[in-house]
Amino acid sequence: MKICVAGAYGAFGMKHLDALAEIEGVEVTSIMGPNKEKIEALAAKRGIGHAGTTLEECLARKDIDAVILSTPTQMHSEQAIACMDAGKHVMIEIPMADSLEDSRAIVAKQEETGLVAMAGQVRRFNPSHQWIHNKIEAGELKVQQMDVQTYFFRRTNTNAKGEPRTWTDHLLWHHACHTVDLFQYQTGGQAVAAFGLQGPYHPDLGIALDMVIGLKAANGAICTLSLSFNNDGPLGTYFRYICDKGTYIARYDDLFDGNENQIDLRDVAVSNNGIELIDREFISAIQEKRTPNSSVADVLSAMETLDRIDKTMS
Repeated sequence: MKICVAGAYGAFGMKHLDALAEIEGVEVTSIMGPNKEKIEALAAKRGIGHAGTTLEECLARKDIDAVILSTPTQMHSEQAIACMDAGKHVMIEIPMADSLEDSRAIVAKQEETGLVAMAGQVRRFNPSHQWIHNKIEAGELKVQQMDVQTYFFRRTNTNAKGEPRTWTDHLLWHHACHTVDLFQYQTGGQAVAAFGLQGPYHPDLGIALDMVIGLKAANGAICTLSLSFNNDGPLGTYFRYICDKGTYIARYDDLFDGNENQIDLRDVAVSNNGIELIDREFISAIQEKRTPNSSVADVLSAMETLDRIDKTMS
């Protein structure tokens, strides 16, 4: 399997390069980034044969079977469609788009081409959330409430590495997308009720830096999600699952019970790295000619819910 990673020297592009290096039968044959000096230096360091500054240059190559897009959100729809038009399978880092219209366009192109198109909903693959999902599927747990905090200190355009970037992140269409999709995945269907409240817009960034979202599932489970770019403290997203049989706290790839006792996740998956696990699913789905978990069609319902929430906020 020959892979191109677009946006390779960004925070998550690097995570995908590290993850792909752990998977047998995979070769990164091309990487893309807009800065010629940086992308060529990364290719030389990693021993990658081709480095390009445009996606079009990479897509024209015959030694690429699939593309992982770790590019700015605003480019995702156009680039994902271009990948499929070029006959390449595509995995789109979260979110697959920043509007329902663009999300639907991606799904339509996947249906037209029949290629594997996957959204990067890594929470489905983190061993912590997989452990919960397995218990739910086995009838051993039922989620009653999810209480989620997504907190950063980000009043400038910087990425997860603390480096400046040219595009603006978004609490709803990016960070809330993780939780909305996960809540629907863990409760078995699209939320029947959804609303959002947002704080004032930042004068320079033009986005709200604080947000609260509420969700309700058909089975009665509820979710409260608090998001902030104003939090001066520990950064990241923490999930509290309040269930009929126990409480669990998920912090990325780690899981604890309600009393902070860590749960052994070594038997959940072949790796404890969620990025590696989502990349493995993408590659396996291509090889096995099947629809992947977190396909763009599957994730579309989360984008529909985000659109509903967006319309409730002023």
